[in-house]
Amino acid sequence: MPDSIRVLAGDCTMSVEGTREQTARGHVVVIAKPDNTLLIHDADGYQPVAWLTRADSLSMSESAIIATDGDQSLTVTIHDEYSEARVPASEAGTPVGTCPACEETLVETRKFVSCLGCDASYGLPQHADILDEQCDDCGLPKMCATHGQAFELCIDRSCESLDGLIQAEFDGNWQCPECGGDLNILRRGSLIAGCENYPECETGFAFPTGLHAGNCPCGLPQFETASGHRCLDATCDAV
Repeated sequence: MPDSIRVLAGDCTMSVEGTREQTARGHVVVIAKPDNTLLIHDADGYQPVAWLTRADSLSMSESAIIATDGDQSLTVTIHDEYSEARVPASEAGTPVGTCPACEETLVETRKFVSCLGCDASYGLPQHADILDEQCDDCGLPKMCATHGQAFELCIDRSCESLDGLIQAEFDGNWQCPECGGDLNILRRGSLIAGCENYPECETGFAFPTGLHAGNCPCGLPQFETASGHRCLDATCDAV
């Protein structure tokens, strides 16, 4: 389920210790976020009157909220609480569909598609684009991911394997420059093109994100990536 934000309105004293020491009191709104960010807003402007972002620790009680980050600390002493609530919180993202499990909205954030209603979350490959169509099997959105070529598949890797599609397309297409064996696509943390004769031959290359664009003069494939053409062998200077 989503994390929660604590929102408190009241008569509070804010005490900052560290490089920018200050003390202030007023009728304010205090926001304590799941990433240990503490923000205090008064009646003026959009900028908090006191804040500490992504602190090492954040403790909350009925009388005080304390955020600490190294030698910096922000203490909010609550003299009179007017209202208090804990509300669901998540990253805000682009709506991309409806969760088939709970029928709430799916949103795309930096590296994930997540549901606003349940704990469903799907990691996205680098440079993947969400498509305006759904998987026929599970109803989740489909994506286009580029690894050698553009593959269209479900965002749920357990429903449709990106590694499997890449392997089916490129296994054995190129030969090892050391021993002549086939290069196969393997998952070793990241994707690599590794020699079939391992461990006798330890040749392997990181498999880039980008489109296969013919062969390098050295005989290995080359790829068109965001930074330009490159050989499968990142140390090759023949491109």
